[in-house]
Amino acid sequence: MANMSLKKNEMPVQAPNIRNRNFEEVALGYTPAQAVDEANRCLNCKNKPCVSGCPVSIDIPAFIARVRESDFEGAYEILTKSSSLPAVCGRVCPQETQCESKCVRGIKGEPVAIGRLERFVADWHMANAAGEAKKPVSNGHKVAVVGAGPSGLTCAGDLQKAGYEVTVFEALHTAGGVLVYGIPEFRLPKAIVQKEVDNLKSLGVKIETNMVIGKVLSVDELFDSGFEAVFIGSGAGLPRFMNIPGENLKGVYSANEFLTRTNLMKAYRDDSATPIQHAKKVAVVGGGNVAMDAARCAMRLGAEEVHIVYRRSLEEMPARREEVEHAMEEGVIFDVLTNPTQVLGNEHKLVSGMKCVKMELGEPDASGRRSPQVIEGSEFTMDVDCVIMAIGTSPNPLIRSTTAGLDTNRRGCIIAEEETGLTSREGIYAGGDAVTGAATVILAMGAGKKAAKAIDAYIRRKYGA
Repeated sequence: MANMSLKKNEMPVQAPNIRNRNFEEVALGYTPAQAVDEANRCLNCKNKPCVSGCPVSIDIPAFIARVRESDFEGAYEILTKSSSLPAVCGRVCPQETQCESKCVRGIKGEPVAIGRLERFVADWHMANAAGEAKKPVSNGHKVAVVGAGPSGLTCAGDLQKAGYEVTVFEALHTAGGVLVYGIPEFRLPKAIVQKEVDNLKSLGVKIETNMVIGKVLSVDELFDSGFEAVFIGSGAGLPRFMNIPGENLKGVYSANEFLTRTNLMKAYRDDSATPIQHAKKVAVVGGGNVAMDAARCAMRLGAEEVHIVYRRSLEEMPARREEVEHAMEEGVIFDVLTNPTQVLGNEHKLVSGMKCVKMELGEPDASGRRSPQVIEGSEFTMDVDCVIMAIGTSPNPLIRSTTAGLDTNRRGCIIAEEETGLTSREGIYAGGDAVTGAATVILAMGAGKKAAKAIDAYIRRKYGA
């Protein structure tokens, strides 16, 4: 029976005053009954506007139709034709600005909860499906993938399904990239990521960890060892700082370091040997999803007070609305229209405060965006003992500095064709944050998918695969 409710089925969640002191997943997921009820809100539009908003072109009405029939495994099969990481995407994709923004039901109410349904289907499969994925027949051609993050894993999965022998080279000791070092356990449990990685391994994808390409082996040496194409999905893990006085004090972290220590190196666990500051008053500078993750981690590590310091207004904050709301519910304080000018320290070179100024939004520029301007005489000092800089990242220069003829832009990002991922070097493709700078998981996956298709065409053309 059609569900014409104007509102989505609510996602069950942990209570804010409980979850803000643990690292267990916040969102608890739909029950089968809730999933079927939500699926019945879908109008199954013939022109499928929602698909146009999906970077990996999932046949959304088709998988939702299977959910409506309680055929959850059938829904999973449709999902995985387009997505190699459905359990991940269902949790961290900004559906509200992508597929759900195109949903017809959103015109007069809330859109269908596409992301929640994707998560439900993927979780149901992991809990109930028997057996491993069938390994495709090899076509005898080898492709190397640099980086086991979202773009690399997607590219590897699609190529392996097409019959290629794919080896992924990952610099860290475990696969997943930003999914394991950046996104916290309470948003994306690492067991979920591992299961997705294991699915790819069952298809035949080889993953070599502790392999720093550009150091252990160069890209050119990968070609010398028999690989016929290389995809670079090495991400953007180099942190940015504000270059204000005091950023070298003890107690100043890049968000990248803070989150890596917390998530990948398990600093939040009582039995972890990873050192991390358990600060009392924390300021997180920035307004994106990474800033929300860092602030919410700091709260869970025992901070009494956590501030988000952002130079623009709340309305302009780039973080997902859901993440902002969750942070607010958990007690994070939002200091908007505020900008740091100096980190203060004591005689032991430990953070003791942060000087800030108040901002106001000026007149709109040519793009319509209002630039923040300092309000004269508004200086004040914030009482904090830890500062986390979450103002963006850029690609590590290692690969570009060791790969001759690989063109990059002024930000250090690899220059690649948008539709194919082809770089300035024949046989070398790139995608994800290594090309765009820090962006979303699903956009990185979309780039990996496009590159896999282009690599397949290239090898077929050149080698007759």
